[in-house]
Amino acid sequence: MNLASMLDHQARRRPAHPAIIEGGRVVTHRALAVRVRRWAGHLLDSGFSPGDVVAVALRDTADHLVANWAIARMGGIILPVDHRWSAYEKRNVAEGFGAAATLVEAEEGGGIAVDERFRAEADAADAGGTFPEDGSAPMALCLSSGTTGTPKGPALTHDQMRARWMTQFVSLGFTEHDRYLSATPLYFGGGRSFSMSAIWCGATAVMFPPPYDARGLVEAAGATGATTTLLVPTILRRLLAEAAGAAPLFPGLRLLLSTGAVLHESERRSVMQNLCPFFVNYYGSTEGGGVSILTPDHGPEAAGSVGRVVFGTDVQIVDGDHEEAPAEETGRIRYRGPGVATEFFREPESGAFLDGWFYPGDLGKFDRNGFLHLAGRGRETIDRGGVTVYPADVEAVLLAHPEVTDAAVVGVPSTELGEEIAACFVGAASVDELMAHCRSGLAPYKVPRRILRVENLPRNALGKIRKADLAERFSRVRFADSEERS
Repeated sequence: MNLASMLDHQARRRPAHPAIIEGGRVVTHRALAVRVRRWAGHLLDSGFSPGDVVAVALRDTADHLVANWAIARMGGIILPVDHRWSAYEKRNVAEGFGAAATLVEAEEGGGIAVDERFRAEADAADAGGTFPEDGSAPMALCLSSGTTGTPKGPALTHDQMRARWMTQFVSLGFTEHDRYLSATPLYFGGGRSFSMSAIWCGATAVMFPPPYDARGLVEAAGATGATTTLLVPTILRRLLAEAAGAAPLFPGLRLLLSTGAVLHESERRSVMQNLCPFFVNYYGSTEGGGVSILTPDHGPEAAGSVGRVVFGTDVQIVDGDHEEAPAEETGRIRYRGPGVATEFFREPESGAFLDGWFYPGDLGKFDRNGFLHLAGRGRETIDRGGVTVYPADVEAVLLAHPEVTDAAVVGVPSTELGEEIAACFVGAASVDELMAHCRSGLAPYKVPRRILRVENLPRNALGKIRKADLAERFSRVRFADSEERS
């Protein structure tokens, strides 16, 4: 069935229980269900139809969650768009996925403003309408490629999203009694999924959106009675810098979850000692959802792994002929399950999907105890603090400068973020000019930390840039938290 219909069930079952807490504002499950139905009706009255893609470029607020649920309720397809992107990036993604419109903040252009007028009209709409209930219909797009060129991403159905949430309940232990602290942007897959699944199962989503400092996050978790939260490794490292006492910073959390990048073994130990003993590493992908979890009760022998396979997912290591490899042998990771997408939206032919399996591009192996170990990434991406940055995005902006003739972007080690963005270019532009150009055309987290002018870019006999050679040029530089971009 349509996942949003569960909101009506929770409204009957837990009418006065908080669904969303935002500062001093409390939205009960009864009030949320009515508001979502009204907003869904307003979208239909405004000319949207079931099956339409609706981009959501809103800040991380209660209204963002209401908009997501309303799009799902009326049978539309949610297209997450980072509100921090430039106007060009937002437009390119919306057009690439064929969005009927983009919901934007009141002060921004290029879409339908979710302002006081919109809210008034939506809140006055009829809540008694009839909405689609097909669970096999697409519900949300998962952006999995760069925001330049032709964007790609799978469309998860209501049934597939429900299967992912069941994994969260069974393997991670989320329940209706939780208060989930929503401290990760709703644009990101994990931040959106955990916030929405908390509401779906009758629990509470507590809004505490970034940016924030480490101390403020700790105080918010205590003040709101948060029991669960998802934090990317970058935030965990900042929190560790605040941990000075013998007691954990988050005594009230029964589950601290991290995903997006794998922590080093020593960092994981430090998180459990100084932040929260109930710490879980969650490995997965936007397209496929959760793959494996590393929990506190997994012994020291598993510390270098990403844990055991989660409920509902089949995982294999295969060789170049797609034959399953034995334990301890490294190969390509592939997985399948009821929550795993089967193709990219409007692009069924893709090398990432084969015979019902999804290939995330990672290499790995199983040890003899069934723990999954990562051996590297097969795709050329930069993992900046748990956020995937595609070099092609940054390269396209660099090459758009009239005085740049060639450019390449690589990931380099970073003390705080795991990887940072470094760029080399050929041309007459100055580094300062190019840095300003990047800031105007890219989201802040995509702007290179270092830009280096070179005489030429190293290429192989086929003309492909040897990015390993470029990375070597930066290998003696380890980026630190305190460094200024230059």
